[in-house]
Amino acid sequence: MLEPGAPRHDLSISVPRGLTRLGLSAKLLLVTVLFVMLAEVLIYVPSIANFRRNWLNDRIAAAQVAALVLEGAPEDGLPEGSENRLLMGVGARAIAARVGGARRLLSLDSMPPPEVSRSVDLRQLDWWTSIREAVAVLVAPAPMPIRVVGEAVGGADFVEIVIDEAPLRRAMLKFSWSLLLISLLLIGLTALAVYVALNSLIVEPIRRLAANVMEFEAEPENPQRIIAPSHRADEIGEAERALARMQMTLAGELRTKKHLAELGLAVSKINHDLRNMLAAAQLMSDQLVETRDAKIRRFAPRLIATLGRAIEFCQATLAYGRAAEATPTIRPVALRQLVAEQAELLGLSEIGQLSFENQVPAELVAPCDPDQMARVLTNLMRNAVQALTQAGAEPGSRPTLTVTGAAAGGAVTLRVIDNGPGVPQRAQANLFQAFRGSVTPGGTGLGLAVAAELVRLHGGTIALEPAPVGAVFRISLPLRRNGH
Repeated sequence: MLEPGAPRHDLSISVPRGLTRLGLSAKLLLVTVLFVMLAEVLIYVPSIANFRRNWLNDRIAAAQVAALVLEGAPEDGLPEGSENRLLMGVGARAIAARVGGARRLLSLDSMPPPEVSRSVDLRQLDWWTSIREAVAVLVAPAPMPIRVVGEAVGGADFVEIVIDEAPLRRAMLKFSWSLLLISLLLIGLTALAVYVALNSLIVEPIRRLAANVMEFEAEPENPQRIIAPSHRADEIGEAERALARMQMTLAGELRTKKHLAELGLAVSKINHDLRNMLAAAQLMSDQLVETRDAKIRRFAPRLIATLGRAIEFCQATLAYGRAAEATPTIRPVALRQLVAEQAELLGLSEIGQLSFENQVPAELVAPCDPDQMARVLTNLMRNAVQALTQAGAEPGSRPTLTVTGAAAGGAVTLRVIDNGPGVPQRAQANLFQAFRGSVTPGGTGLGLAVAAELVRLHGGTIALEPAPVGAVFRISLPLRRNGH
């Protein structure tokens, strides 16, 4: 239950079905058609302007024939009826030509020449003006005839005609319909070809990626849901391979975390019972203090302290699944004595084949939590003992475990050194990660992971130092905390 006012986080990222009805293929087809239509519009506008120019040039060319006739006509004009036939052949209401400085006129109307709505000079017509006037003919045709001026041949200076714009507009509309039908055919064929090509090259692979992601989302731990990358060398192929790598990594991490969760539950149950058994053992060990045996009485306090520490460790382990390690209680600790206690607990003095050297100065003191630092030293020293007893030391040397310590640069440094086989290269990358950094066969790697976490809680660092022989683990603890 959420408290009033608490933010609500919707973890679902699925898009409602209503928003995905127009799929990627339909969007691709729509965009393709729109851009092809835009291209056709850009082609149509100059095409219709060029059609109008050519149509007018054809009329001027026909008028030039009439101009030649006028040029060779007698002074008293052409025979009766010839002028009308010339004008009807050109399709003009009037034809005028300047020949030798004199202006000759043919007209269906009586003098003066008919009025015109606008003039078109083909000799000085640029493309922009031609496009603008062509659009004007289609949108708002002239109510009265128009005047067209063009170049002449022969002895004439120029030829001009007066024509009705209606035939021109009808011709332009007919051309537009023809161009529209051709454009629609081209649009359909182009859009279909682009759609088929892009759908097979891009859309279908993307759909495959999306479908695989949704299937993997439903069962991320199922290795059968991991995508099988194609052999494409383009960006989609790279995306498939990257997705496969990510899914493999994520599936492995999820399986590991699931195992950890199950293990954590089992450990919690075991620790609960183990804590009760250790508590009973602690009660019985209290009676050893009253024994008369001096040796037993000497070891009894340490046994009781060890049992108490084990009980506290079980309690901390139970809390580990709920939170992190407890905040360390910092106080000055004599490190040589702490190292000696851990060596005695590990029974190093009783192992005849293994030599132990405590080279930590007696005066070396570090601010730390003694219980947590004891756990760190125990994990590192136990790993060294296991490596030396299982694999032995380098040829010609006696297995030796050495712990050194020094203070320098505002920090205390401890080194746990052994002359065993060292840490394998394959284990160094994940050395301080639980269940991934195990050095010994069959190990879990929990010891080093816990040690690293405890050292980090102290504000220090832990690392594996390069060494020609064996393994050297360095622990650095700051002498000052929070600036004090």
